[in-house]
Amino acid sequence: MERSVPNYKRIFEDIIQKKCPEKYSLCAHLLNKSEISAMDVLKLNAIVFDKNSESESINQKHKSYDSDTINKILNYQKENKLSNVEVSRHFNLSRSTISKWKKTFSAAQINNFVRL
Repeated sequence: MERSVPNYKRIFEDIIQKKCPEKYSLCAHLLNKSEISAMDVLKLNAIVFDKNSESESINQKHKSYDSDTINKILNYQKENKLSNVEVSRHFNLSRSTISKWKKTFSAAQINNFVRL
């Protein structure tokens, strides 16, 4: 059974149209993409909704990341030579999540390399 993905483009277009049409110009470059990634959803969310500490802590519990997004985050860390703490602060994640991803994805890459 294939897992369905929400149509984030339509969701954000509706939210912007109804609640804050003045922000459409800021989001247009992301909404015009053919496919919106999880990183794009995070950027749109930051643009459309004002951040405050209470809503951030509530919303943090419901975040999920696909493997492409995790790889982008880990590549961002590598390219900018950041520690786990710095990356976790930048993306609002826990340090343990970053280290878990590093272990999981480096082990997966090693296994793929060995199979070749």
